[in-house]
Formats: sequence, C-alpha cells, structure tokens
Amino acid sequence: MSNTPMAANPLTRAVLEIDEYASGLGWDQPARLFALVDTTRLRAQEPALADQLGLADEQETSGLTPIEQDEIPADRPLDEFLATIAWPDAVTGCALTVERLMLPPSAEAQVPQGLDETKLTQWVAEHPERQEVRMTVAVLRDGARESALRLREKDSATEVLTGADLVPGLAEALAATFED
Repeated sequence: MSNTPMAANPLTRAVLEIDEYASGLGWDQPARLFALVDTTRLRAQEPALADQLGLADEQETSGLTPIEQDEIPADRPLDEFLATIAWPDAVTGCALTVERLMLPPSAEAQVPQGLDETKLTQWVAEHPERQEVRMTVAVLRDGARESALRLREKDSATEVLTGADLVPGLAEALAATFED
C-alpha cells in the first residue's frame, strides 16, 4: 500500500497497513482479524500466494504480510471468539481491527452505577462526549505489540496514534491466541 507511512519496524508498518486498509472500507464495519506472516518466508514457501498478494515484485526482503481471515461471527462476543483461535506455526503474529465508542477520562465519574452491559453500551452511545474510534492491535509470538487508533472525527492518516500499550486488554486477548 503506497500511502502507508514509513515506520521504524515491521510490526508498526503492518499495523499502519491494516489501518489504511480498514480506512479504505469506511466506518461502521465489522471487526476484522488478520494473520501476520513473515514476508520472506511466505515468498519462499508459498510463491503463488505471494504473487496473488502482489509481494513477488517488492524490493523489501523483510517484513510482515497481513492476511485477512474469515469473517468474525457477529453473534458472538469478541473475547469468546478469540478464545477459540489457535494459529499454525507459520503465523508469526495476528492483528485485529475493531470499532468502538470511547469516552474521555473526565466522563468516567459520570457513569451510573449498576448498569448491565446493554444499558451501559446505550448510555455511552448517547453520551455527548463519546468518540468513535477504530483500533488496530497486533501482537507477535515473541510478545511484541503495536496499536493504531483513529478517531472518526479526525479520519486522516496523519492523525493516527500509534503505540505498543494503547489497548492493553485487546493485546492480551490476541496474545492468548498463541498460548498452548
């Protein structure tokens, strides 16, 4: 993807590539799961797939290639679905992009006590300070993590926030998909 900003390491580049891909699909999309595979290994072991993905002509000899997986079931909580995943050895890491509503820390004191999950979700959706955010979180087998956050109101590649610890709960859930 030619518009993906250059990043310092392959994991950050992969997260930004996935963020750009998700951005091109627009907002109000379902969660998407990606396997991350070593690009050099993919070219060597699966040359036809590498050709299909447009990797054969790339000059870069290292990096990670995101491969989108089957659709995540909409009728199942995300954490339950992630708990069912086991990756083959060829998968170096995984990434997930998901949209959520978020409140600023100043709104936390306003949250009514005793709400069930449905009522809390409704309360957040109606809050005047809510923000829609797309989170892309990736983890590698070796424990490395990276995230990208994009606010709907600042939907621009130059406004994407990146960092290893932006969405720690989701990173933990993804890392658990590599545990035996």
